[in-house]
Amino acid sequence: MKILSGDIGGTNCRLALYEAGETAVNCLVDETWPSAGADHLDGIVRQFLDRHGISPDAAGFGLAGPVAGRRCQTTNLPWLVDADVMERELRLPRVELLNDLEATAWGIGALDDNDLLTLQPGEPEATGNRLVVAAGTGLGQAGLYWDGEIHCPFATEGGHCDFAPNTPQEFELYRFLEGEFGHVSWERLVSGPGLFNIYRFIIATGPGANAIQGLDDDAGAAIANGAKQGDEHCLHAMELFFHLFAREVGNAALKAMARGGVYLGGGIAPKNLPWIERPEFIDTFRAKGRMTPLMESMPLHLILNDRIALMGPVRYLLAGR
Repeated sequence: MKILSGDIGGTNCRLALYEAGETAVNCLVDETWPSAGADHLDGIVRQFLDRHGISPDAAGFGLAGPVAGRRCQTTNLPWLVDADVMERELRLPRVELLNDLEATAWGIGALDDNDLLTLQPGEPEATGNRLVVAAGTGLGQAGLYWDGEIHCPFATEGGHCDFAPNTPQEFELYRFLEGEFGHVSWERLVSGPGLFNIYRFIIATGPGANAIQGLDDDAGAAIANGAKQGDEHCLHAMELFFHLFAREVGNAALKAMARGGVYLGGGIAPKNLPWIERPEFIDTFRAKGRMTPLMESMPLHLILNDRIALMGPVRYLLAGR
């Protein structure tokens, strides 16, 4: 069985063709396309199929946005993706749409120890619900409900919940962003654009602050690089970003009661390992007052395999969902 899988984000669209045999699933072709350069997902998929002469048996796409029935209005792209239209226009026998973090959650079961960096081992033989949190172009969150036998993935839009400031500086940050966006969600802070928002706040409120160059091309990378070079404003931005990241991961873990494990995905964490591995990140994740012992019991892992969001739709389709 040949399966077309797509990881469709606000920055990139990654497409891959998998062949599923009786004992193994192999990736045959894998390509990445810039999302912003396309009018619609259908055009990208058509080019991919035509270029490689592919006729898949089924297709599954993880999309950055809420999926309602067989349609998805993507959050950070002006695309309305319709599975029925794709089946008809692209002559695909079957198309399934998943939220992108739901797709990542489906991929968790395909990972082995080499695909993970364990930040906190938690309790031995931990069982229970799991959680995936991914910071990239947006802030995605998905759960895996433990029914006593298997983990059942489900989508959320938890990254769009209200940001809750805790310190005088965070209240100032909230007011700074409220004036621009109105509703200030966690995604406005814990994401690639969120890091830029934090940096802009520091530049706007810091004495004698001058913005670094190169932000128009890749603000997050420029800020991270500036921090490596010792720029105090970039360092301040990175420190605040990863503090807020750890806090929100802890919030989501409590809401999901994720005793079976918390998994960090997305593009930001693997590119900034020194910040993720700092004791401050784990301490902030755990710091939930009376629930701190519970937080200490939760395994916390960083996902290192960048194909997990592609593997998820494949596992979803093979499961007969």
